[in-house]
Amino acid sequence: MRVVAGKARGVRLGSVPGYETRPTADRVKEALFSILQPRIGDAVFLDLFAGNGGIGIEALSRGAARAVFVDAKPACTRMIKENLARARLDDAEVLTMRVERAIQRLREQQKKFDIIFLDPPYGKGFIVPTLAALWEADIVQPDAVIIAEYGVKEEIDLSTSKFQLVRQEKYGDTVLGFFTLREDVE
Repeated sequence: MRVVAGKARGVRLGSVPGYETRPTADRVKEALFSILQPRIGDAVFLDLFAGNGGIGIEALSRGAARAVFVDAKPACTRMIKENLARARLDDAEVLTMRVERAIQRLREQQKKFDIIFLDPPYGKGFIVPTLAALWEADIVQPDAVIIAEYGVKEEIDLSTSKFQLVRQEKYGDTVLGFFTLREDVE
């Protein structure tokens, strides 16, 4: 796994052995950032269920102003810090805690995000509750985009959500879902 583009291009990123993390494949990451490129400059980026931090690091490399990384596993957040140092990127905050608690902390700090990426374990039903927590915490900029990575067989029920699915891209068994606030939400 490596940084695909930007100021840290080519830097190899470590991953946590023995954990159930699945670093996003380089081809999926390239496709994701091809879609996000017009939005990434000076964006404030939130990487939830961050694993080794590869997505948020890619965002920083490509010009995001700041990134916050969240993972509950200390081994993962240690790896994120090592990868940030390898890539010589700062403007980052790394939180070792469950996503729900991190969202509340970010709310208390009155932080707002332009791009939010979440990559929870596939098939565990984390996406819809995480979207709800993001809405309740009011940390999503009105024109933000939220991207979720999930398995092709996973159903996302947005019937009661404040978010709508505006784009979906499939790459083998992986799906990238792009969500924005529904137009009727104020």
